[in-house]
Amino acid sequence: MQAAAAARAAGIPEIGGLRDIAGRYDAILCDVWGVLIDGKKHFPAAADALRRFRSAGGRVLLVTNASRPDAEVRRQLLGLGLPEDAFDDLVSAGELTLREMVSRKGQACYHLGPPRDNGLFEEAGRRLGAPVRKVSPEEADYVVCTGLLEERAETPQDYDERLAALKARDLVMLCANPDIVVAIGDDLVYCAGALAERYAAMGGKVLMFGKPHPPVYAAARERLARLAGRPVADSRIVAVGDGALTDLAGAGRAGLDCVFITDGVHGEELRPSGEQVDPSALERLIAAAGARPVALARAVFW
Repeated sequence: MQAAAAARAAGIPEIGGLRDIAGRYDAILCDVWGVLIDGKKHFPAAADALRRFRSAGGRVLLVTNASRPDAEVRRQLLGLGLPEDAFDDLVSAGELTLREMVSRKGQACYHLGPPRDNGLFEEAGRRLGAPVRKVSPEEADYVVCTGLLEERAETPQDYDERLAALKARDLVMLCANPDIVVAIGDDLVYCAGALAERYAAMGGKVLMFGKPHPPVYAAARERLARLAGRPVADSRIVAVGDGALTDLAGAGRAGLDCVFITDGVHGEELRPSGEQVDPSALERLIAAAGARPVALARAVFW
């Protein structure tokens, strides 16, 4: 009741579940991390809600800033127990980064990120028919940033000297995950977007492929049209996510409605004293995003 009162104070309704709005939309663009999974497990209630939406004829496309190819993200989600019938397809920032890497055939790249993201380069090599040349910063033609090497022990500031060296060579950075932070269980860790943001502040050129940037929404519309056999009108698509600067901002820029999940990455900020949503905190996030959601929901449920 308190959360609903705060939402009303901000002029935004809080829905009781996806069932309250399902009839208004033909498709959901659903965020993954913080909404469907926390990196350790999937959320059964969220999966059930998406299955129910699909059973009524809706399409569900997962849109994630994960820095891995679509197929690898799918394997990860299924490995965390997410049912296959909870979604129709997915689009990842890593997949779009991969396509850009393939387009740079013959160029060498420097990988700024942990070894666990090597799948991106292995898949690029398969598509190119030859391994991607991974070299030192001094030899590289461009940079692929997938995150911090030690995300639980380092901060973006630790990379300033390395980023300055990349900028001195005017290397273009492909950011495979625009997220600034992400929750892994109860911990918040920095992502590739935090490094890309600092590189851009130094004057470096950055190409972003995930939310809130246009390429991922263009890819999502294309994928939805393929699934439905026809273009899906923007007015019949709703984005669902917990990131103000990714999900909410991206939906706003793309001209799409958004249901903003309040118990996600901004949970502590929105509920500093417990249950009640702080209207001023909500308005700060809305201002930062440059977009207002059509509704709030504590989590994804039916």
